[in-house]
Amino acid sequence: MIERKFIEDKVKEHKVKEWLKKELIDMGYSHCELEKTPLGTKVTIYSFKPGMVVGRGGENIARISQILEEEFKLESPHIEVKEVEVPELDPVIMANRIAKQLANYGVTKFKAIGHRNLQRIMEAGAIGAEIIISGKVPSARAKSWRFYSGYLPKCGEVAKNEVREGFKAEKLKIGVVGVTVRILPPGVVMPDRVEIKEGIGVEEVGDQEDEEGGAS
Repeated sequence: MIERKFIEDKVKEHKVKEWLKKELIDMGYSHCELEKTPLGTKVTIYSFKPGMVVGRGGENIARISQILEEEFKLESPHIEVKEVEVPELDPVIMANRIAKQLANYGVTKFKAIGHRNLQRIMEAGAIGAEIIISGKVPSARAKSWRFYSGYLPKCGEVAKNEVREGFKAEKLKIGVVGVTVRILPPGVVMPDRVEIKEGIGVEEVGDQEDEEGGAS
């Protein structure tokens, strides 16, 4: 019974996150966190446009709270909105931004859009970044285009726990185009990093045979 309740809670949490992403993706949505408290369920929404998420007089937050409580059966949901200070380091925001730019300017500009957004990510301080645009771009045959810069590991602990990933599918006239963004944010300490400490004394050691010969 405990295992079943745990699975049900995780499924509900996943559905809530997917709904919030779909509902708020055009309001600078990044991600959300759900936490059970003695007073109910705390929902923290991260966005670089918190004013749009809150709405005029908090009307949007009130609407979302009501839906979460009535349709998703969350107990006394309390919503808190936090601002994403550097949206260029958030892969979900950047994937959505690139997808919207492709919709507005056309897929013929995909190279300029890819390079420009990659540059913005790296200028924001990322250690490494990758943008993959997939679909009928620009020809009638589907293919993938990759834009990358810096250091971005593909396997290991850093790739699993530190690399952030976002995806956005956008329906265009030519068909569906997918945008994948992966970012290794600044401040991540690499396991193979070597630091040379200054100020450590070095003792010069002569040849052992010369020392033995001198002693005799």
